[in-house]
Amino acid sequence: MAIRKSHFITAAEIELPSHEQTERQIALEYLAEAWNGAEDDGVECASLAHASLFAALATLVKLHGDDAAAEMVALLPERIRAGEYNLDRTLQ
Repeated sequence: MAIRKSHFITAAEIELPSHEQTERQIALEYLAEAWNGAEDDGVECASLAHASLFAALATLVKLHGDDAAAEMVALLPERIRAGEYNLDRTLQ
């Protein structure tokens, strides 16, 4: 069985150029604005989270294919347990 390197690279493996960091920050601000607007309209956080995950995964599959998207998703449990997605964690 051949081992392939994933198309996805974690933040720990590479630093993004400043223009990519800026673009991702702007994208996050757009998403936060839409999220807040939906909450203001009464949409539950859990529903927003599930819809966001679906949209993100569908986009990754479209851009990179099923296998690459599945490889990226397979890394999520370890990253979640490491606290990468915990907004309450303290960075040292």
